[in-house]
Amino acid sequence: MKVRGERECRKCGARWSYYETGSVECPDCGALRSVGVDDRTAHTDAPATLDLTPHRARFGDARGTLPEEGVDDLKADLREYVRKRGFIRGGELLPLDDTYLAARELLEAVDLYDRLRDPTDRDREYLLSLLAGADNGDRPETEAVPDSLREARGMAAVRAVDEYRTDLLAFLDELAGIERADTNGADGSGADSSDDSSAPTVSVAGDDPLARIDRARALLERLRDRTKRAEALTGDVPPGDADALVDAANALGEYVRTGDETPLDRARDRLADAET
Repeated sequence: MKVRGERECRKCGARWSYYETGSVECPDCGALRSVGVDDRTAHTDAPATLDLTPHRARFGDARGTLPEEGVDDLKADLREYVRKRGFIRGGELLPLDDTYLAARELLEAVDLYDRLRDPTDRDREYLLSLLAGADNGDRPETEAVPDSLREARGMAAVRAVDEYRTDLLAFLDELAGIERADTNGADGSGADSSDDSSAPTVSVAGDDPLARIDRARALLERLRDRTKRAEALTGDVPPGDADALVDAANALGEYVRTGDETPLDRARDRLADAET
């Protein structure tokens, strides 16, 4: 969506950033009538924090299956967090960050762990390790994933990469709008340049950003194909393959943001790794 990030309260005149609060309610007086005072920008991310401290206290001594009520509460908090998150903030493309990935994997792992008939100590240790670090973006290393829980790693990658790919494609569509806006302004036949409905709503660094669009889209198609294969296997792929999908998505995002071709080459390499 496209929003005006800087808001001004019509009642008291206070100004605040919608990107920081995610609300049109005035933080000073509580009034709901406000107006945007800057140009519209592409924006999909909402303010969200993940605090798993209460759940760590509840599950720290768990043995065997997890308490049902606690599992439901944990899943609800994780779902709320990932639902709010996006990867375009105020016209800038964000990375596929570690906290989002860890929350995704923990959500999948809790569900999978609870279905195991006889979870081992290693399974439990891995789950609690995820729980211990997810809100700080810490996940166990690839080699630490137990075979019984590797579907959680795989499906977390599938869902996270799908969401990131959706935002990245939307970002590229907005980036292509730079060319349309320049063309309209250059020949005088298009929309008035003061009309921000036709103005670019995203920003990137480096030279010639339009040259990145076709390259990125082509690799995003390859990424979609690899992700669909993992999804068809319900995430039951080698953890290294799952991580390769995430790394490829992040490398593509870095390329689009900066124009540096090194991450583009890295994305190609990681997609090749995920083909095995």
